[in-house]
Amino acid sequence: MITAIILTKNEEQNIEECLKSISFCDEVLVIDDNSKDKTVSIAKNNKARVVVRGLNNDFAAQRNFALDMIQEGWALFIDADETISESLRQEIILAVKNTQIKGYYLKREDELFGKKITHGELLHKKFLRLGQVGAGTWRGKVHEEWIVKGAYETLDHPLIHKPHQSVSEFLSEINLYSTIRAHELRAFGTKSSLLAITGYTFGKFLILYFVKLGFLDGVAGIIMSLMMSLYTFLVRGKLYLLQNKK
Repeated sequence: MITAIILTKNEEQNIEECLKSISFCDEVLVIDDNSKDKTVSIAKNNKARVVVRGLNNDFAAQRNFALDMIQEGWALFIDADETISESLRQEIILAVKNTQIKGYYLKREDELFGKKITHGELLHKKFLRLGQVGAGTWRGKVHEEWIVKGAYETLDHPLIHKPHQSVSEFLSEINLYSTIRAHELRAFGTKSSLLAITGYTFGKFLILYFVKLGFLDGVAGIIMSLMMSLYTFLVRGKLYLLQNKK
Protein backbone atom coordinates (compact mmCIF):
# COMPACT_ATOMS: atom_id res chain seq x y z
CA MET A 1 0.00 0.00 0.00
CA ILE A 2 1.28 3.47 -0.93
CA THR A 3 -0.05 6.60 0.72
CA ALA A 4 0.93 9.87 -0.93
CA ILE A 5 1.26 12.84 1.42
CA ILE A 6 1.09 16.48 0.33
CA LEU A 7 1.51 19.52 2.56
CA THR A 8 -0.44 22.46 1.14
CA LYS A 9 -0.99 26.17 1.60
CA ASN A 10 -2.86 28.06 -1.14
CA GLU A 11 -1.83 25.65 -3.91
CA GLU A 12 -4.86 25.86 -6.20
CA GLN A 13 -2.61 26.55 -9.19
CA ASN A 14 -0.60 23.36 -8.71
CA ILE A 15 -2.52 20.78 -6.71
CA GLU A 16 -4.66 19.23 -9.44
CA GLU A 17 -1.75 18.35 -11.73
CA CYS A 18 0.11 16.92 -8.76
CA LEU A 19 -2.88 14.80 -7.71
CA LYS A 20 -3.37 13.40 -11.19
CA SER A 21 0.26 12.28 -11.30
CA ILE A 22 -0.14 10.24 -8.07
CA SER A 23 -3.44 8.58 -8.99
CA PHE A 24 -1.64 5.22 -8.83
CA CYS A 25 -1.30 5.53 -5.03
CA ASP A 26 -3.76 3.67 -2.83
CA GLU A 27 -4.51 6.77 -0.80
CA VAL A 28 -3.74 10.48 -0.94
CA LEU A 29 -3.51 12.45 2.30
CA VAL A 30 -3.42 16.24 2.14
CA ILE A 31 -2.40 18.18 5.25
CA ASP A 32 -3.55 21.74 4.60
CA ASP A 33 -2.27 24.81 6.42
CA ASN A 34 -5.54 26.80 6.42
CA SER A 35 -5.57 27.64 2.71
CA LYS A 36 -7.66 30.64 1.67
CA ASP A 37 -8.10 29.54 -1.93
CA LYS A 38 -9.65 26.44 -3.56
CA THR A 39 -6.89 24.02 -2.58
CA VAL A 40 -9.04 21.97 -0.19
CA SER A 41 -12.05 21.70 -2.51
CA ILE A 42 -9.85 20.68 -5.46
CA ALA A 43 -8.16 18.03 -3.33
CA LYS A 44 -11.47 16.62 -2.12
CA ASN A 45 -12.85 16.60 -5.66
CA ASN A 46 -9.88 14.44 -6.62
CA LYS A 47 -10.71 11.96 -3.82
CA ALA A 48 -7.93 13.01 -1.47
CA ARG A 49 -8.39 12.82 2.29
CA VAL A 50 -7.89 16.32 3.64
CA VAL A 51 -6.95 17.29 7.18
CA VAL A 52 -6.67 21.00 8.04
CA ARG A 53 -3.88 21.72 10.52
CA GLY A 54 -1.88 24.88 11.11
CA LEU A 55 1.78 24.64 10.16
CA ASN A 56 2.98 26.68 13.14
CA ASN A 57 6.31 27.24 11.38
CA ASP A 58 7.36 23.60 11.72
CA PHE A 59 7.45 21.52 8.54
CA ALA A 60 8.87 18.40 10.22
CA ALA A 61 6.05 18.37 12.77
CA GLN A 62 3.51 18.67 9.97
CA ARG A 63 5.04 15.72 8.10
CA ASN A 64 5.29 13.60 11.25
CA PHE A 65 1.65 14.38 11.99
CA ALA A 66 0.80 12.95 8.56
CA LEU A 67 2.90 9.84 9.20
CA ASP A 68 1.05 9.23 12.47
CA MET A 69 -2.18 8.98 10.48
CA ILE A 70 -0.90 6.04 8.41
CA GLN A 71 -0.97 2.54 9.83
CA GLU A 72 1.03 0.51 7.32
CA GLY A 73 2.72 0.31 3.95
CA TRP A 74 4.75 3.02 2.30
CA ALA A 75 4.58 6.81 2.51
CA LEU A 76 5.37 8.93 -0.55
CA PHE A 77 5.94 12.61 0.22
CA ILE A 78 5.39 14.94 -2.70
CA ASP A 79 5.01 18.72 -2.82
CA ALA A 80 2.07 20.36 -4.54
CA ASP A 81 4.36 21.87 -7.19
CA GLU A 82 5.85 18.48 -8.08
CA THR A 83 4.60 15.72 -10.36
CA ILE A 84 5.55 12.12 -10.97
CA SER A 85 6.26 10.97 -14.51
CA GLU A 86 5.08 7.66 -15.92
CA SER A 87 8.65 6.32 -15.73
CA LEU A 88 8.98 7.22 -12.06
CA ARG A 89 5.54 5.81 -11.33
CA GLN A 90 6.56 2.42 -12.71
CA GLU A 91 9.83 2.54 -10.78
CA ILE A 92 8.03 3.31 -7.50
CA ILE A 93 5.55 0.47 -7.99
CA LEU A 94 8.44 -1.96 -8.38
CA ALA A 95 10.52 -0.42 -5.60
CA VAL A 96 7.93 -0.88 -2.84
CA LYS A 97 7.90 -4.62 -3.44
CA ASN A 98 11.39 -4.80 -1.92
CA THR A 99 10.67 -4.73 1.81
CA GLN A 100 14.38 -5.07 2.64
CA ILE A 101 14.82 -1.44 1.62
CA LYS A 102 13.43 1.05 4.15
CA GLY A 103 13.64 4.23 2.10
CA TYR A 104 14.29 5.62 -1.37
CA TYR A 105 15.86 8.89 -2.42
CA LEU A 106 14.25 10.64 -5.36
CA LYS A 107 16.15 12.89 -7.74
CA ARG A 108 14.45 16.07 -8.90
CA GLU A 109 14.31 17.90 -12.22
CA ASP A 110 13.59 21.59 -11.67
CA GLU A 111 12.04 24.08 -14.03
CA LEU A 112 12.16 27.80 -13.28
CA PHE A 113 10.32 30.35 -15.41
CA GLY A 114 9.91 27.79 -18.17
CA LYS A 115 13.57 26.72 -18.26
CA LYS A 116 15.05 23.47 -16.99
CA ILE A 117 17.61 24.18 -14.26
CA THR A 118 20.64 21.89 -14.36
CA HIS A 119 23.24 23.78 -12.33
CA GLY A 120 23.63 25.99 -9.26
CA GLU A 121 21.61 25.43 -6.07
CA LEU A 122 19.82 22.39 -7.46
CA LEU A 123 22.84 20.54 -8.83
CA HIS A 124 22.74 16.83 -7.93
CA LYS A 125 19.94 17.31 -5.38
CA LYS A 126 18.06 14.26 -4.16
CA PHE A 127 15.56 13.83 -1.36
CA LEU A 128 14.38 10.91 0.74
CA ARG A 129 10.67 10.94 -0.11
CA LEU A 130 9.58 7.29 -0.24
CA GLY A 131 9.83 5.15 2.87
CA GLN A 132 8.22 2.42 4.89
CA VAL A 133 5.76 3.65 7.48
CA GLY A 134 7.32 3.48 10.95
CA ALA A 135 10.90 3.42 9.67
CA GLY A 136 11.77 6.98 10.62
CA THR A 137 10.76 10.53 11.46
CA TRP A 138 11.23 14.00 10.01
CA ARG A 139 13.57 16.50 11.66
CA GLY A 140 14.08 20.23 11.16
CA LYS A 141 11.52 23.02 11.21
CA VAL A 142 12.53 24.06 7.69
CA HIS A 143 14.67 22.29 5.06
CA GLU A 144 13.53 19.23 6.97
CA GLU A 145 14.94 15.74 6.45
CA TRP A 146 13.34 12.33 6.78
CA ILE A 147 15.64 10.20 8.92
CA VAL A 148 14.88 6.58 8.03
CA LYS A 149 16.62 3.74 9.84
CA GLY A 150 17.77 0.90 7.63
CA ALA A 151 18.87 0.35 4.04
CA TYR A 152 18.03 2.86 1.35
CA GLU A 153 18.56 3.32 -2.37
CA THR A 154 18.12 6.03 -5.01
CA LEU A 155 15.59 5.74 -7.81
CA ASP A 156 16.68 6.59 -11.36
CA HIS A 157 13.85 8.74 -12.66
CA PRO A 158 13.32 12.25 -11.20
CA LEU A 159 10.40 14.13 -9.77
CA ILE A 160 9.34 17.04 -11.98
CA HIS A 161 9.42 20.26 -9.94
CA LYS A 162 8.05 23.62 -11.12
CA PRO A 163 8.53 26.02 -8.20
CA HIS A 164 8.36 29.80 -7.99
CA GLN A 165 6.67 30.50 -11.31
CA SER A 166 6.77 34.22 -10.48
CA VAL A 167 9.32 36.36 -8.63
CA SER A 168 6.64 37.38 -6.10
CA GLU A 169 6.03 33.70 -5.21
CA PHE A 170 9.77 33.19 -4.82
CA LEU A 171 10.10 36.21 -2.52
CA SER A 172 7.11 35.20 -0.41
CA GLU A 173 8.52 31.71 0.15
CA ILE A 174 12.06 32.75 1.04
CA ASN A 175 10.67 35.35 3.44
CA LEU A 176 8.74 32.63 5.31
CA TYR A 177 11.55 30.07 5.20
CA SER A 178 14.20 32.55 6.32
CA THR A 179 12.12 33.57 9.34
CA ILE A 180 11.69 29.95 10.43
CA ARG A 181 15.36 29.18 9.81
CA ALA A 182 16.55 32.24 11.76
CA HIS A 183 14.50 31.21 14.80
CA GLU A 184 15.77 27.65 14.48
CA LEU A 185 19.41 28.77 14.38
CA ARG A 186 18.75 31.05 17.34
CA ALA A 187 17.43 28.05 19.30
CA PHE A 188 20.62 26.16 18.40
CA GLY A 189 22.72 28.99 19.84
CA THR A 190 24.11 30.14 16.47
CA LYS A 191 25.33 33.75 16.35
CA SER A 192 25.28 36.27 13.51
CA SER A 193 27.35 39.37 12.81
CA LEU A 194 28.05 41.89 10.07
CA LEU A 195 30.85 39.65 8.85
CA ALA A 196 28.58 36.59 8.84
CA ILE A 197 25.79 38.45 7.02
CA THR A 198 28.04 39.75 4.26
CA GLY A 199 30.33 36.72 4.09
CA TYR A 200 27.60 34.11 3.86
CA THR A 201 25.60 36.18 1.36
CA PHE A 202 28.37 36.91 -1.12
CA GLY A 203 29.90 33.48 -0.60
CA LYS A 204 26.59 31.84 -1.45
CA PHE A 205 26.30 33.76 -4.71
CA LEU A 206 29.87 33.02 -5.78
CA ILE A 207 29.44 29.31 -5.10
CA LEU A 208 26.08 29.01 -6.86
CA TYR A 209 26.80 31.17 -9.87
CA PHE A 210 30.42 30.32 -10.55
CA VAL A 211 31.51 27.17 -8.71
CA LYS A 212 28.25 25.31 -9.38
CA LEU A 213 27.99 26.85 -12.87
CA GLY A 214 24.67 28.62 -12.37
CA PHE A 215 25.61 31.00 -15.20
CA LEU A 216 25.07 28.14 -17.66
CA ASP A 217 21.34 28.32 -16.96
CA GLY A 218 21.14 31.84 -18.37
CA VAL A 219 18.71 34.36 -16.91
CA ALA A 220 16.99 31.70 -14.80
CA GLY A 221 20.37 30.76 -13.37
CA ILE A 222 21.26 34.27 -12.23
CA ILE A 223 17.77 34.77 -10.77
CA MET A 224 18.10 31.54 -8.82
CA SER A 225 21.60 32.44 -7.59
CA LEU A 226 20.54 35.93 -6.52
CA MET A 227 17.37 34.72 -4.81
CA MET A 228 19.15 32.02 -2.83
CA SER A 229 21.81 34.56 -1.84
CA LEU A 230 19.00 36.87 -0.69
CA TYR A 231 17.63 33.98 1.35
CA THR A 232 21.01 33.60 3.05
CA PHE A 233 21.12 37.35 3.70
CA LEU A 234 17.64 37.25 5.26
CA VAL A 235 18.47 34.28 7.50
CA ARG A 236 21.64 35.86 8.86
CA GLY A 237 20.09 39.31 9.05
CA LYS A 238 16.98 38.12 10.90
CA LEU A 239 19.17 36.04 13.22
CA TYR A 240 21.23 39.14 14.02
CA LEU A 241 18.06 41.10 14.85
CA LEU A 242 16.77 38.27 17.05
CA GLN A 243 19.96 37.99 19.10
CA ASN A 244 20.06 41.78 19.62
CA LYS A 245 16.36 42.17 20.34
CA LYS A 246 15.75 43.99 23.60
